[in-house]
Amino acid sequence: MAFASKNWDDHVRDAEQLARGAGLQAMRDRILELARPAADEVVVDFGAGTGLLALAVADDVRKVWAVDSSRAMSEYLQVKAESAELTNVRVVLASVTSVPLVDCVADLVVSNYCLHELADRDKRQALSEAFRLLRPGGRLVVGDMMFSLNPSGPRDRRIISEKLRAIGRRGPSGWLRLVKNALRLATGRWEHPQCAAWWRVALEQSGFERIDVELLRHEAGIASAYRPALDRITRATAISALPGGAGPRHRATSAPHDHRAVAVAPLGAKRSRKPLAA
Repeated sequence: MAFASKNWDDHVRDAEQLARGAGLQAMRDRILELARPAADEVVVDFGAGTGLLALAVADDVRKVWAVDSSRAMSEYLQVKAESAELTNVRVVLASVTSVPLVDCVADLVVSNYCLHELADRDKRQALSEAFRLLRPGGRLVVGDMMFSLNPSGPRDRRIISEKLRAIGRRGPSGWLRLVKNALRLATGRWEHPQCAAWWRVALEQSGFERIDVELLRHEAGIASAYRPALDRITRATAISALPGGAGPRHRATSAPHDHRAVAVAPLGAKRSRKPLAA
């Protein structure tokens, strides 16, 4: 039996209400604190929704590409950007697994509560797209559900137990929701969160380095990583050009040079936003 995935065009109001809540706004602030956007940078927001991240970062950077696969969400975000007189926000109607932007276009890729909606294979494809879009030395910061539905660890068991108790306390409506969620899970239609270990492996396999995962008190976590400042071809070329280096000097062909890729500070080193409450 085939089941359709969630149609986000039908959930714009719900998404906007969630985005106005304290929880997701605190996540947004922590993501931006770790990301440290700078005035001359280009940012890509994966799963931009109604603009929680894209609009918040727009004043701090040169350009924002806000990517979302829902036409209704994208139209809502476009109007919000225009009402805020933000001329540097460009809305892109596309899946995060296939983004119609050229290679090495961004200094920073961010995402907030998007990738858990994707199956693991698609999450990996989205990470590969983020790597492709980033300039060498660029940063990726992703906030999302980070726990396992196979609760082998104490944090996973606590999160699932708390969710079940919270829904069950709602009475008959909560019990009905538990049944519906169980059916969605059994048919592969529920969300697809993954634990911190999965994120570390997936990011490394996608080519990222300097990977860090910050787990929060609730269900969420924030993964951050860098595209290497020198990829393998550029690194080999640079080594061969050094005195005594092996081989002839060749011009690097893998990615355009960008001065921002030369010196990279640790994630979260500068920006001072309100810290995320535990």
